[in-house]
Amino acid sequence: MKITSRANLSRSLTLALLAACGSLYAAPPMVADGVLVGANGMTLYTFDKDVAGSGKSACNGPCATNWPPFMATESDKAAGDYSVITRDDGSKQWAVKGKPVYYWAKDSKPGDKTGDGFNKVWQTAKP
Repeated sequence: MKITSRANLSRSLTLALLAACGSLYAAPPMVADGVLVGANGMTLYTFDKDVAGSGKSACNGPCATNWPPFMATESDKAAGDYSVITRDDGSKQWAVKGKPVYYWAKDSKPGDKTGDGFNKVWQTAKP
């Protein structure tokens, strides 16, 4: 009986964790107030150290903690200016005009653009 309860608890916790992470995964970016945003309305950014069209992100490890990638799912497909790259860990990330896009951990509400110009290498993503 305890094993079944633990299995159910584990399954419930896994589902809750996946639901909580769902806001990081979405369809291609949308436009709001002249910049690209995720489905949650939060501003997206590009990183000057990323090379457009390389299919790679230069922001991994601690960088990705501060600048969470705008993740794509395995089934998401490129369309127009929007493409999907494969990150170093094998996960998928949206790119715009060949440049990966990211959130900024210090933006606290939709419409915030506090990462624009950060260290002169982060810019709001434009359509």
